[in-house]
Amino acid sequence: RDKLRIAQRLDHFGIDYIEGGWPGSNPKDMQCFELAREHSFNHAKMVAFGSTCRAETNPANDNNIQMLIEAGTPTVSIFGKSWLLHVQEALDTNREENIRIIHDSVSFLKEHGKEV
Repeated sequence: RDKLRIAQRLDHFGIDYIEGGWPGSNPKDMQCFELAREHSFNHAKMVAFGSTCRAETNPANDNNIQMLIEAGTPTVSIFGKSWLLHVQEALDTNREENIRIIHDSVSFLKEHGKEV
């Protein structure tokens, strides 16, 4: 409930976007999104944060992407890797697959009505 109270104050200040956390990462973040769905903001849009789908995975079958949709926010903020070293070492994939997962993740979220 404390996250929602903070979000209400930020909305009062005229903040455009409020990141509520990473859905599915912990119960507090999921509770924030559940409470936010029952609340109308005057100005701000609540944002769910997360990552692109995993390499060699379709966004429709990726738990992270599904949790972003289930958060029920109008907007999502996702991150992807841009440094080739991180693509190769952290994601264990290549440049082309990295570009695909970024493209497919954004496209899938937009197809589900999300501002990305």
